[in-house]
Amino acid sequence: MSDFVTVATVDQIPPGSSRTVEVHGVRIALFNVDGTYYAVDNTCPHAGGPLGEGFVNGEVVECPWHGWAFSLRTGERSGNPNITVACCLVEVTDGQIRVALPPDFDPHGA
Repeated sequence: MSDFVTVATVDQIPPGSSRTVEVHGVRIALFNVDGTYYAVDNTCPHAGGPLGEGFVNGEVVECPWHGWAFSLRTGERSGNPNITVACCLVEVTDGQIRVALPPDFDPHGA
């Protein structure tokens, strides 16, 4: 599934902010880090915490529930790259932020 969906406008997500959006029925955490937009699966693989409500430090988001941290660029967990969250494709066109699920994304984790 790689169809892009418009999820927000650039003025709705200023630098340093985040928002949880829905893409093809999947909740995605969308972040603006100094003008660069990142989108990852909103669900932390540890206990299901909402990454969109997490704490961002540079290009890393920390789950608000138990502190697991993930790279917004690669989806890899800090300290254990074998654990990941899916990273989505993001494009900005004419002030519209569009997100697509990665082609191999499985919302059921199978």
